[in-house]
Amino acid sequence: MADESWSHRFVDTNGIRMHYVEQGKGYPVLFLHGFPELWYSWRYQIPALAAAGFHAIAPDLRGYGETDAPEGVESYTIHHLVGDLTGLLDALGYEKTVIVGHDWGGVILWQWALLAPERLERVISLNTPFTGRGSRRPTELFSSVPDGRFNYILYFQEPGKAESEIEPNLDTWFETVLRRIAVDQSFITPEALKTFCDAFRKTGLTGPINYYRNFDRNWELTAYLAGRKVNIPALMVCADGDPILSPDQAKGMERFVPNLKTELIDNCGHWTQQERPDEVNRLIIDYLADLRA
Repeated sequence: MADESWSHRFVDTNGIRMHYVEQGKGYPVLFLHGFPELWYSWRYQIPALAAAGFHAIAPDLRGYGETDAPEGVESYTIHHLVGDLTGLLDALGYEKTVIVGHDWGGVILWQWALLAPERLERVISLNTPFTGRGSRRPTELFSSVPDGRFNYILYFQEPGKAESEIEPNLDTWFETVLRRIAVDQSFITPEALKTFCDAFRKTGLTGPINYYRNFDRNWELTAYLAGRKVNIPALMVCADGDPILSPDQAKGMERFVPNLKTELIDNCGHWTQQERPDEVNRLIIDYLADLRA
């Protein structure tokens, strides 16, 4: 899927060169993708938001696609990730933005809302809940989940291991990952698979997997945020068929996000904005209606 009306651009931010796609004019809406994805994951949202009167901006996050991938696990902490994006805003001349995040983009979104809330107007998370700071290291919590849904995160912890096993069979692995946790698989077209696989074949998986290798480090670095709430207006969109980030994980979020609205999308797996683009677009545009140009 290509749209000639969107533009590919680059900006220097926080010591890296970041690639992003933009379309439209109006209030800025910044889209943050997850793993293993790209800006391309928002291909259905970018033109829809532009047509609705917004400036849609979708970057490749640090380590992904055409954005730089610094060496070293420690180059992918939450402070680096948020710093990249506030720097992007600075470069574009925006004081504040709306952010929409999915999967890892949602993790970044909630931490940004704690670290630099003054840069955010509203936040919209797809699938990824916010439940405050845990009392134990994240890897300990992941290993204690009975159904093993987070075992892949534990598998990712050893540097180099996952890459060496996945990259030789990248195409098969990628299609398997997409299909295994999708309900509606119609978005998994040959074009989409080629776009994702070509990008990861070029850059490798180390940068993206390093996000997971920083879970415990991030927990340590953000100890000073313990007990803080997200007071920015927030929309939490859950997908009923997501086996990784299931709707039950979002129960009780109001304790940590007082100004919260929740929505549930039926018959949808993990890849929400790609599986149910029309419904996601409607929810986003309705929630932001008063900010439209």
